[in-house]
Amino acid sequence: MTSGERGLTGRVAVVTGAARGIGLAIARRLVADGARVAVADIDSATAGEAAATLGEAAFALTLDVTSEEQWAAALGNVSERWGRIDILVNNAGVAGRSAPCWELDAAEWRQVLDIDLTGVFLGCRAALPAMIAAGYGRIVNIASIAGKEGNPNAVPYSAAKAGVIGLTKAVAKEVATKGVLVNAVTPAVIETEILAQVSAEHIAYMTSRIPMGRTGKPEEVAALVSFLCSDELTFSTGAVFDLSGGRATY
Repeated sequence: MTSGERGLTGRVAVVTGAARGIGLAIARRLVADGARVAVADIDSATAGEAAATLGEAAFALTLDVTSEEQWAAALGNVSERWGRIDILVNNAGVAGRSAPCWELDAAEWRQVLDIDLTGVFLGCRAALPAMIAAGYGRIVNIASIAGKEGNPNAVPYSAAKAGVIGLTKAVAKEVATKGVLVNAVTPAVIETEILAQVSAEHIAYMTSRIPMGRTGKPEEVAALVSFLCSDELTFSTGAVFDLSGGRATY
């Protein structure tokens, strides 16, 4: 499929957590498919390096997804530069420490929930008014299979990602007649730097649950997200798209 065939030519996208891993793979794919992309990340230096590799169709944004003020500033920057915001991919997230819930303190719980769930809420809230006014938008929230099944020793992460699924369904219904489609992707374990945050035992557990017997690749997530951001998608909203190597059973 050549650039633009997916209906992304001229579209403007914001991808959070895009300095590396899944987010960078998504940004790279959207650019390849014709979009202009704001590479948003709390790590300004790495975001700048990532955007530079994508050429003139990308630029870097500093964004702490837990900050309302930074969301407003970031989206204002994009609108001023490119005149519109068509696509938001809420990808930024942290795994949290691998431990049973009784060994976690409340601060660890709050950090994961703030980034992985509240950050998605703030992003949707910030982007939707412009999308509604334009009568067009695509929002893709990166959840996790953990939000469906619950992973042991990952209680905050599992709870946050379950919240992202519920948020996606609710927001989608609010804008279903306004030209804005809101969907979620639920990957199983994907081969990225975030795995450095979790134990080898936890990675082995997650991989053992995948019938294909391997981890996913960021490019596989990016391919699905590109479709969900495109004009090819017309009748799916509030949906949850699994990317689990056969792990998902519902």
